[in-house]
Amino acid sequence: MTDFAPKPTPHHRTDIWSLTHTERAALAADLAGLTSEQWTTPSLCTGLTVREVLAHITAGASLTPVRWLTGVIRCRFDFDKQVAMRLAEQLGATPAETLAGFRGIVTSTTKPPLPVMALLGETIVHGEDIRRPLGIRRDYPIEVLTLVAEYYRRSDMVVLAKGRIRDLRLVATDGPFTTGSGALVAGPTLALIMAMTGRTGYWNELEGDGVATLRARGKVT
Repeated sequence: MTDFAPKPTPHHRTDIWSLTHTERAALAADLAGLTSEQWTTPSLCTGLTVREVLAHITAGASLTPVRWLTGVIRCRFDFDKQVAMRLAEQLGATPAETLAGFRGIVTSTTKPPLPVMALLGETIVHGEDIRRPLGIRRDYPIEVLTLVAEYYRRSDMVVLAKGRIRDLRLVATDGPFTTGSGALVAGPTLALIMAMTGRTGYWNELEGDGVATLRARGKVT
């Protein structure tokens, strides 16, 4: 059996920001050579292109708690409406402007009233929402993926994850992550993260009696 002895992992706020900045920079680099047609590719987020998802990430990294609350009030507590409004603000007139806007927040530490880990998770999950349909693969450090998986197993904030995996046992086949009890869902840590957050397209990387249950609990929209 492969030994997945845990390695030292960052846990301070500044460490998580550093990891987030690294992942943002990697995503910007991966998208630098996209064609106009590729920018219109449907993402794993229903109804959004890869360009729109990138603008959404930029929006999340541009909102202070005050701006977030102002938007919530302006949108009459319709959170989906605020997401759409903020995305439109960051989209730009062209894909080049969208990418330039994202590059501008690579090292940002601005965030809405969410844990820093949520920003790291969003960068990886939305990064995959973009990369997977484009056929781009990133070799994420397993320590980083494990941190994100540990965050999502405990959280339903913004994205339903904890509730989605209730009564299931998740086991990573490429790292130390494991959680829960019940029917088994096993696979690469990244595939577990994406399944926890409701993404499709990763089911063929998972195995176990619990996969059908997890799949039946719905996808992200």
